[in-house]
Order: sequence, then structure tokens, then C-alpha cells
Amino acid sequence: MRYLSSRGKPLVEPPFHRFFEFIDPGADRFDVLKSLLPEMGLNYLVLPVAGNRHILIFPSPAANPLQGYRAAMVLAAHYDRVPGSPGANDNSAAVFLLLRVAQKLKGRGVIPWLVILTDKEELRQGQGIREQGSYSLGEALRRVGLREAQVFIFDACGTGDTLVISTVADTLLRNEGGVGAGHTRLVIRSLRERALRAARDLGMNRVVLLPTPFSDDAGFLRAGISAQIITVLPQAEASAFASLVRSRPEFSGALISRELAREAETALIPKTWRRLNTGSDTHHKLSPEHFDMVIRFAEELCKG
Repeated sequence: MRYLSSRGKPLVEPPFHRFFEFIDPGADRFDVLKSLLPEMGLNYLVLPVAGNRHILIFPSPAANPLQGYRAAMVLAAHYDRVPGSPGANDNSAAVFLLLRVAQKLKGRGVIPWLVILTDKEELRQGQGIREQGSYSLGEALRRVGLREAQVFIFDACGTGDTLVISTVADTLLRNEGGVGAGHTRLVIRSLRERALRAARDLGMNRVVLLPTPFSDDAGFLRAGISAQIITVLPQAEASAFASLVRSRPEFSGALISRELAREAETALIPKTWRRLNTGSDTHHKLSPEHFDMVIRFAEELCKG
């Protein structure tokens, strides 16, 4: 039997015992999650919006997020994947890490929290941000009073030892004006500072600020909800990319818009990101020995 292994020890406790079922090419990932959540003793509901099925996990039945619950902290990860890709790092690892976080937070005296597993983060050719699942989800969350929640999106968190706190929102908002855009910048700055503080309080010494490919943050932002992306890279890749961005600041915009026309430019993207959405995104490229770093960081965000 195949196991994910961390420091030579197999990861067999929930939810990791069903990881290979989740990344199987023929898996119905929604059904896997629906059967796994009760097994883990987690409270959840399915929120269907615009043809997508989002999964909301919360501390107790009394804290139903659609019935007046005001989550102070939202941790999100998309569970869909591109056809033909195992999706091990994009985004199965982050989904399973947040399931573990929810299991650990349940019953603890931390600030109100909500874990959201989002649908349709991946867009097909020709689709725009308003067709992303997080856009219609963001509108729905605003209607139930979650507009001011602190939203952290975990994406591609399974490969590497360096925490990357994304600066992609700075580029997305660069040409936006008005009071609303100013408020959004302030909120995102606050989220980023919270992330840096959590990393500092944990004594993490491999933390960088870098632009990243867009994720569910794009849809959330368009719906009026600020969000901060968290991802992970191997240290060598993070350092090389940081040097590139310092020497070529315009590269950030090209990365986000996916306008890397020349093959030479595409080769400058961290190797870990180049594997995303391809058949190479397998469990062999994950680094389970660093999973606990992400779990502890997410827990720290919820300590207030």
C-alpha cells in the first residue's frame, strides 16, 4: 500500500489515509470529501452556488455560518483540479492540511473560524474571473454577513519548506481607484501583517513575500472580499524567484496575466509552479516532512 511519509513515518491518520483515493484519476473528489468529513467528526454543510458545490466546515452545529454566524477567520482551499492532472499539490495537499487544522481546532478556545473548500477555482480557456467559483461564493458570503471576515487562501502548499505570503493583490489592485480600492488595500495589508506576525511567533525563518499566480483571491476580490494567498516553495526556488522579481518587477504582472509569451520566460517560473495543472503534479513531488509547518501556521492564524 502507498503512504505519504514524513521523516520516515507513514502519514496514516485522518485525513491522510484517503489522500491517494482523492488524487486518483477517476475520483469523485466531492464524494470523497463528503464521506471523509463525518469520519473525522467535522461539522459541515454544502453550499451550492451558481452550479458549484462549496463545502463549509465550522466548529459546532450551533455555529452554522448561514444562520448569523460571524467567522473572524476563514481558511480556504479549492478542491477542484484540472482534468488530466492528479492535482497532488494543486490543490489536494492544502485541502487535506486544512482538514487536519479543522480537526485540531475543533473544541479549542480560539477565535471563531470557518474552513471553506471551494469549487471551480480552475478556469477553462476563455473563462473570466466572474465565472470562477469564488466570485459567486464571495457574493453569497457577503449576503450572510461574512464580508469583514479575515480570509486566507491556501494553495499549492504541499511542496517546499519556505512559506510564501503572496503580494499578488498589489498587482491586481494597482490600477484600481476610489474609496473601495483604498479600503481593500488596507484590509489586505492587515491580513499580510497578521500572516507575518503568525510566522514570527512560530519562529519560522523561511518566509518570503512574493507575487504568485492568482487563485481564489481573484474571484473574492471581484466580489468585494479581501483575501490573502498562502503558498509554499522549496527554498532554492523561492530565493531564485525573489531575485528575478527584484531585477524585473514587471514580471509580476506577466505572471498574473499569464502573458509569458516566450519559452525562456516560462522557464523563469519556479519549477514547482510549472508542474501545476499538468500530469507531473503527483505525490512524488510533495514534501510531507514540511506539512506540519503549514498546519501550525494555520492554527496560529486562528489564535487571535
